[in-house]
Amino acid sequence: MNEFVFYNPTKLIFGKDQVEMLTKLVPQYGKKVLLVYGGGSIKRNGLYDKVTSKLKEVGAEVSELSGVEPNPRISTVRKGVDICKENGIDFILAVGGGSVIDCTKAIAAGAKYDGDAWDLVIKKASAEEALPFGTVLTIAATGSEMNAGSVITNWETNEKYGWGSPVTFPQFSILDPQNTFTLPKNQTIYGMVDMMSHVFEQYFNNAENTPLQDRLCESTLITVMETAPKLLDDLENYELRETILYSGTIALNGMLQMGYRGDWATHNIEHAVSAVYDIPHAGGLAILFPNWMKHNLKVNPSRFAQLAVRVFGVDAAGKSDEEIGLEGIEKLREFWKGLGAPSRLADYDIDDSQLEVIADKAMVNGEFGNFTKLNREDVLSILQESL
Repeated sequence: MNEFVFYNPTKLIFGKDQVEMLTKLVPQYGKKVLLVYGGGSIKRNGLYDKVTSKLKEVGAEVSELSGVEPNPRISTVRKGVDICKENGIDFILAVGGGSVIDCTKAIAAGAKYDGDAWDLVIKKASAEEALPFGTVLTIAATGSEMNAGSVITNWETNEKYGWGSPVTFPQFSILDPQNTFTLPKNQTIYGMVDMMSHVFEQYFNNAENTPLQDRLCESTLITVMETAPKLLDDLENYELRETILYSGTIALNGMLQMGYRGDWATHNIEHAVSAVYDIPHAGGLAILFPNWMKHNLKVNPSRFAQLAVRVFGVDAAGKSDEEIGLEGIEKLREFWKGLGAPSRLADYDIDDSQLEVIADKAMVNGEFGNFTKLNREDVLSILQESL
């Protein structure tokens, strides 16, 4: 494996009714709090009332930013930054899923930056400090509750980029499986596709001697795959929600990627797709990932074969690594499709008219991918196969 340094300062608070901890946690950071949330589901399910009552208990002065989009916009980030600067905000509390948390990270860093927050996203400037923030998670998916990464969209320019900084880790994250009970079936499916995709991005790497990392990735995938069909038949099952919620955090809190650098090319392509079409991130990943795998099968057939045998139960007898790997890819495609995830860009009414534009956006920083480098022709090929 490669040399590495692991750093994750986020305090994870997991279990039933842990929102009660807000009365002990929030006062550590100040009185003036910005509450950030999405489209209003937390008001319908009662979580908003629980959170605001705890903030009232400690005498917090609360400002609010609602309406964070599923692919959070830089325009919304700017609104949050303005609120922070105008009201002298001490602490931000994100209540929602990955999009709300990603938006909050950009607000927290933007509030401590003299220029436009978009500069931080496009890496024109680096985030040197950020307002402290915490999260109350409502969706098992992105892992943003326990990492420093964020993805922000500029809809005016059709750009969508991932970014992050050591200063954008949450101070704490509260994970109560009960807060995911009312998550619709389609969002539950997207969440499980997202966390599996995060594991795949890390699994495909070029480091040697990573037996423990491989097994950690494989066991996470198997756990999600064993749990997913049961959960979709019983959306308010605490134990199943608990397993999936923890799996989403483990999938991208840094623990699986110690000792190597994952690929992340598929995410880059999906960001380009959803920058143009604004489709659900995980929906795009479900479509693209099997085709990225098929496109790169020959780069390291034994890697794909190992995944196929250990995770998808492919019988390797009498088959080449490429044949085993291809069978595993098809089993992944079938599994996601069986859950109800999309399998073609056509499922979102996307045709070939904008593929050149998408490829250009994906290639904005040149060739990309750490398992193997993709050029523009590679990207177009994967997109064509995904139609």
